[in-house]
Amino acid sequence: MAELIRRRQRFVGRRAELGAFRDNLGLAPDDEAHRFLFHVHGIAGVGKTSLVREWEKTARECGALTAYVDDTVNSVPEALAAISAECARQGFPLKRLDRLLETYRQRRHEAESASAAVTLGPAETGEAGEAAGAGQQGGGPSAGSTALAAAGAIGLGMIPVVGAFAGAVDTTRLAEGTDRLRAALSARFRNPDDLRLVLAPDVVLTPVLVDELTDALRQVPWVTLFFDTYERTSPFLGGWLHDLMTTERYGRLPLQVVVTLAGREPFDTALWEGFADFMTDVRLDPFTEDESRRLLAARSVTEETVVAEVLRLSGGLPVLVSTLAQNRPADPDDVGDPSATAVERFLKWERDPLRRRVALDCALPRALDEDVFLAVVEGEEDAGIAGAAGLYDWLRALPFVTGTPAARDAGLRYHDVVRAPMLRLRRTRSPRGWTARHTALARHFTAWREEAEAETGTAEAEMGTAVAATGAEAGARDGTGARERTGPRADEPWESARWRALRLEETYHSLCATPATALPTALRDVAEACREGVGAARRCALALAEAGEDTDDAAVREWGRRLGAALGDDGTGVRNALGLLLDATALDPAGRAVAHRVRGRVLSADGRYEQALADFDRSVALVPDRYEAYLDRGITHRRRGDTGAALADFHRADELAPDTAWVLRAWGEALRGAGRYEEAVALLDRAIAAAPGNAYAIASRGGALHRLGRTAEALADLDRAVALDGGYLWALVRRGRLHVATGAPDLALADLDRAAEIAPDSDWIASERGEIHRLSGRYEDADRELTRCLALNPDHLSALASRGAVRHHLNRPTEALADLDRAIALGPDYTWALAYREQVRIEYGEQVRAESAGQRRDPEGPRNPA
Repeated sequence: MAELIRRRQRFVGRRAELGAFRDNLGLAPDDEAHRFLFHVHGIAGVGKTSLVREWEKTARECGALTAYVDDTVNSVPEALAAISAECARQGFPLKRLDRLLETYRQRRHEAESASAAVTLGPAETGEAGEAAGAGQQGGGPSAGSTALAAAGAIGLGMIPVVGAFAGAVDTTRLAEGTDRLRAALSARFRNPDDLRLVLAPDVVLTPVLVDELTDALRQVPWVTLFFDTYERTSPFLGGWLHDLMTTERYGRLPLQVVVTLAGREPFDTALWEGFADFMTDVRLDPFTEDESRRLLAARSVTEETVVAEVLRLSGGLPVLVSTLAQNRPADPDDVGDPSATAVERFLKWERDPLRRRVALDCALPRALDEDVFLAVVEGEEDAGIAGAAGLYDWLRALPFVTGTPAARDAGLRYHDVVRAPMLRLRRTRSPRGWTARHTALARHFTAWREEAEAETGTAEAEMGTAVAATGAEAGARDGTGARERTGPRADEPWESARWRALRLEETYHSLCATPATALPTALRDVAEACREGVGAARRCALALAEAGEDTDDAAVREWGRRLGAALGDDGTGVRNALGLLLDATALDPAGRAVAHRVRGRVLSADGRYEQALADFDRSVALVPDRYEAYLDRGITHRRRGDTGAALADFHRADELAPDTAWVLRAWGEALRGAGRYEEAVALLDRAIAAAPGNAYAIASRGGALHRLGRTAEALADLDRAVALDGGYLWALVRRGRLHVATGAPDLALADLDRAAEIAPDSDWIASERGEIHRLSGRYEDADRELTRCLALNPDHLSALASRGAVRHHLNRPTEALADLDRAIALGPDYTWALAYREQVRIEYGEQVRAESAGQRRDPEGPRNPA
């Protein structure tokens, strides 16, 4: 009882709103008066967050499981992670959702690698002496892939690199590569759900949330979900929440779930059409004078002159009334000063000058933890180490400071209504002090960022890059080689959420200190963040917008506004933002080089090689001493079949960044694909020395050693690659081929069976299995597997030719010739198919004589080199 009384004394007003929410939890879900949705709206500082937090406490008193989500999330998966973390803190861990979220994070990085490696043009020539026909496809895209391209751009938007530009490509051209992209991802991932998890994470993750909440409701009467600062999150959460509550797209949300939205905007009746009877609209207005006086009285502020001044300064905004009442002012001196502001009045009433300075200075960072707090007060000689701890505790207790030091991505934050005038006061009172303070904070964040970068690099060196390595035959259905990786590497700092968070704050303070100087670098960071998806780019845009507002710089503010608007759509946001950057003149040469390079990657992945090369050329011309554009351009040259140009670019990249593992991997793989096996092994030796745990480089070296006849060494490499990454399909298939070459078809089939379990719908795996059956003389099995392959991909050249050979063995010459004719029609230069068809024609014409004489060919027949 005592605690409840104290809480009610702390929270004054809003009795009707509190009662309505509590009463709602007292109604049965099927009661017509029960409401499933509350929408709280009102101007900044009116008390939305305070009310929502009080409702959260009320819900817990009623036995509910609660979750609070604010604008620290930037996507649906991040919102789900926040909900899961909140539930876990209350003793209800959502273990299945947590596991799936972790899988999602891993698969996103793997999908980036697969999407970057997809060859959307004709299949490239593989190893020297091998035909390249296995993966060539004729005609246009399938109807299914056209539909996916038209309707699924938002899904592709969640894949880094390809996703970043899903909206930038023509859907017909995108569809031409969709089948290969899906094959690449299907081949990489262990089950089809992983593919869906990457392309549409909300569709896979949300049903698990629904199931977990349903389970939790066996132990609690209600689940209440609170979405605060909804004006910022509605662009990406609005549609998802609507579908979650009004459809069964994600399953049946239990009736005992109550959702609260709180933001500045009124209820979106267009989106939630027909839902009015199931929701309560709560508009919050400033406190009435009576409510303000009751709050002041609860804080022992009763002197009429002081009360009158608080009423005048606060405008009835609860956050200001509470702030101004914090120290129970009783001195009427200077009350009538018309120039006084709420902040100045608060600082005057705080008698401790050190606390006054600290309160102002701690408004400078966007968020505070103890490290940031100590960085802010390090210049305060009066504070001392012991005193700083006490000041931090004092600051945390202030009514306008929200959050907790452990809050995810946020920490402690000043309320906007209080922070904004504090910043204005700090900036206008001492412009030089403003610049110096922000410069110092930027340096602190720079140091912390560099520490994080060093830690990431050390960890990467210790563990290798096995996780980042990928080995499926991504899009190159000719089976010609391990994939090149062109997207962000796992040891690049932008891959680290912690590094990005520190970089953002460094950028924010740099913009506040010297807006004009820092703007080009900040815009370049937006281009870099585009590789990590729309969520990361939104955070950069928000930092720009807030820095522009806080430092009152029109150019920075406008860039933040325009980029934020461009990034509002998940599917096309990144493309729109990059369009803004490249169309404007604000980017410095380094920034333009980054933007051209990122755009070149997606153009290359889309098969627009000439346009991609033009972008890479511009990037190189702008910044000729960075290796990344040379590496990406080399990969594009290789995709279009210009091995000489590719090797030249890889060589230049190595000169600029010696012993960089991913450069050496791409270079070594290109040499292996060109049949220069000794040189390939030498380069891949260097790559493995730089990243000892990289399955990609190890498998590629194994393939080269196999071609050199060093079978034992090749097998050792492939065994090691598979041990490092059990889902590495290219290594499994390559090892299977090696087993065939060494007379161990059963071991080969074991590898291919394992590959088929991982990628059951891969036509490439089916073709390899069929070929091993054919070479082993198991023609019925071969015919069945090759037929399955052709059902998945009717234009698979090597499967057509191999099935023609199999059906010849099965004495079905008419069907054999039909398959071989079809293969040659698709690939007129397919030498092996041409030779085999001629052999079948000769034998078919002489069939009666040959059979009567008992003449048969070697049961193995020629090997299909594709």
